[in-house]
Amino acid sequence: VQLQASGGGQGQAGDSLRLSCAASGRSFSRDQMGWFRQAPGKEREFVAAISRTGLSTYYSDSVKGRFTISRDNAKNTVYLQMDSLKPEDTAVYYCASDRNAILTAGPVYSSTQENYELWGQGTQVTVSS
Repeated sequence: VQLQASGGGQGQAGDSLRLSCAASGRSFSRDQMGWFRQAPGKEREFVAAISRTGLSTYYSDSVKGRFTISRDNAKNTVYLQMDSLKPEDTAVYYCASDRNAILTAGPVYSSTQENYELWGQGTQVTVSS
């Protein structure tokens, strides 16, 4: 059972990138999924989360309006569309799953890293000015 993040790379300010998180080993259709990131010298922080149905999404203030999280349960994959990238978005991005989240988990629960049991290996995103 694992999560495999991909799609990272280098870009300039204003560019777009799409990250993917492919889950394998079991169905993740009943898991809440999240994206987190860690910049050099900083703590890992919440970016976005999506409920198992995809009907509820949550974002950090720093990415709201620029990033979009989505999922395709048939493909066991979660995406993070990142638009209008900024240099401060430079970080290693991690996807994570929470199989215990209720459907109406809410933003506080969904942004708490300790609630996620399984983590992917991370993909590097670098944005230059």
